[in-house]
Amino acid sequence: MRKAWVAGLWAISSLIVVFLITLPISLQAHLIAGCIVVLAMILLKTFGPPVGVFRMIALALGTAIVLRYVYWRTTSTLPPISQIEDFIPGFMLYIAEMYSVFMLFLSLFVVSSPMPSRVSPPIPPGEEPTVDVFIPTYNEDPHLLASTVSAALSLDYPADKFTVWLLDDGGTDQKCQQDDITKATEAQQRRAELTAMCEGLGCRYLTRARNEHAKAGNLNNGLQHSTGDLVVVFDADHAPTRDFLKETVGFFLQDENLFLVQTPHFFINPDPLERNLDTFEHMPSENEMFYGIIQRGLDKWDAAFFCGSAAVINRRALAETNGFQGITITEDAETALELHSRGWHSIYVDRPLIAGLQPETFASFIGQRSRWAQGMMQILRFHFPPGKRGLSLPQRLCYMSSTLFWLFSYPRLMFLISPLFYLFFSLEIFNASGAEFFAYTTTYMLVNLLMQNYLYGRYRWPWISELYEYIQSIYLFPALISVIANPHKPTFNVTAKGETLEEGHVSEIGRPFFIVYGILIVGLLVTIWRLVTEPFNADVIIVVGAWNVLNIIIAGCALGVVSERRNRRRTHRVDLMRRCELVIDGVSYGAMIDDGSLGGARVRPNPNVTLPELERGHAAVLRFKPIASNIAIDTMPVTIRNVERDSDGTLVGTEFAPTEPMHHRLIADLIFANSDQWKKFQESRRRNPGVLRGTINFLRISIFHTGRGLSYLVHLHKLWRERRQRPVLAPAKRG
Repeated sequence: MRKAWVAGLWAISSLIVVFLITLPISLQAHLIAGCIVVLAMILLKTFGPPVGVFRMIALALGTAIVLRYVYWRTTSTLPPISQIEDFIPGFMLYIAEMYSVFMLFLSLFVVSSPMPSRVSPPIPPGEEPTVDVFIPTYNEDPHLLASTVSAALSLDYPADKFTVWLLDDGGTDQKCQQDDITKATEAQQRRAELTAMCEGLGCRYLTRARNEHAKAGNLNNGLQHSTGDLVVVFDADHAPTRDFLKETVGFFLQDENLFLVQTPHFFINPDPLERNLDTFEHMPSENEMFYGIIQRGLDKWDAAFFCGSAAVINRRALAETNGFQGITITEDAETALELHSRGWHSIYVDRPLIAGLQPETFASFIGQRSRWAQGMMQILRFHFPPGKRGLSLPQRLCYMSSTLFWLFSYPRLMFLISPLFYLFFSLEIFNASGAEFFAYTTTYMLVNLLMQNYLYGRYRWPWISELYEYIQSIYLFPALISVIANPHKPTFNVTAKGETLEEGHVSEIGRPFFIVYGILIVGLLVTIWRLVTEPFNADVIIVVGAWNVLNIIIAGCALGVVSERRNRRRTHRVDLMRRCELVIDGVSYGAMIDDGSLGGARVRPNPNVTLPELERGHAAVLRFKPIASNIAIDTMPVTIRNVERDSDGTLVGTEFAPTEPMHHRLIADLIFANSDQWKKFQESRRRNPGVLRGTINFLRISIFHTGRGLSYLVHLHKLWRERRQRPVLAPAKRG
């Protein structure tokens, strides 16, 4: 009886909503209703709690406006099919808008009420499962690998219950025996160097005969040579904190059908957008929207998926699928999809337990995102999650959201070029007066911004998503077309990390962004010209011109993103505040380690300490107590880099000078051991500026970095001009 009552209530509510959406009202009445909804959402956001019924009411109000816009857009604005030159671009824009609305509703389903942060269950002493820690590598620098391996060896877990494996795909038999002698020698040297490093640190080195099935094949080779109950995967640049296993393993003791515990990917360096726009210290990173809210939303529906690293996986589950899946180039999400369809469960732990590196250059960033996008399209093509047998309906919707998201490049490019159809060619792709466009589209956009702010406010600031989508779309769209046309074509490419930029310059793939910006500026000039010459169309021209100006603001900001700032630092500093002693010429001085990186540390002597005169290159020793009990040493050789003075006293810059493998263990203990420092930094950036202040902030950033990007272009143009004017030497005559 109760079910019938609930079903009837839902049916009545749906009919009321449909009636309100399709109710024919005047343009003025719609504008007033839209403004009332916007005001109500603002009041609910300002004075209501961030969760619960007030949040749902605000989202429901916003949904009503969005659906009314969809109804109006579908029934009143499409060009007649008889006008084919208008209909084709008009329908392409309509599809782009409907995709955006569909993805908005999928997002509402996924994250409207995300799973609260989980508390790790304790592990009873003596009942710890055995664990194999896999660190797959291909071409990463040995010093970077030494840091990750050292951090893994310091995990707070019984030493006889876990084994660390370095899975090297750069020193395979295939590579060591290839015909290219130079490359074969490099592979042989790499194998010998990493073998010696692993022996010195105390971990297992493993390679294989051939480089088959990329990362998935490498991991499966590790499975064949190990026996642990659980498998942990860390990317080569993902150094774990000491409590990683303590925060994750206990869940497997509670649920025998659990196949995955995934943790967030936390990065200690900025991505190209954050570095070039200088937002890393105060704005949430791009990945925080996914790891801070979306994965928690997926977790609510038992759909949190494997992200390739920082995860614990049940070996029994992998046995059902013969290991990690390798049909696509995103073996992580593919493996999770297969295991979810077989009835296994997953859990997401929202605590940063690793510190990783993001791509430094814009080209590497685009390469990484292209691989993710192509891999998700392969999953959609080969596995089709909406129709995958074994998945629940919520899981189908969640995987739809995760895969279809990567089609964003199509609507983003359509929104970019659509105003130009009218401004340049007078095509009527949107049959509406300026007043109608303003009334419906403005309220729809405001409601959309407010809904996104409700969902992601602390994790993604206004207009930043649009910027990230735009800077990726120009290159992701052809990559998606390529994989749709030939789904077997993409191959796994390792993302470059730890790159440096000796001088500021425009990215080698940045030229298209300047071309697009120039075209949009021409569109602005055409808008002004048409306003002067066609005053009878002023309402439409103003609205379309304003749309183009919005695109100019986003495209201008992108010029700053592709204008690479100089970055000569190979490693990135983190705040530490660890007590230490600085030993100089055999004399010990009490001090505090202010901050550090994999390359060195800045040491502040205690207030009552007077150091001797120091010169650059002077040898010294840094002594501090390691957190991990299995590190037998407490001294690190260093050299003095510089001595500075600030308002709080003296700062001594030191460079680590490791002479034995155990020194890398000590460096990793200093930099990576404590997860609280990552959580604290993460929380310091999670502020919600609101739609108005966020918009003003984005406008300020865009204006500044548009100018910076254009200045980089002028400098590059001068270099090209000097190169063209440089005399060319004639070839020597043969005699």
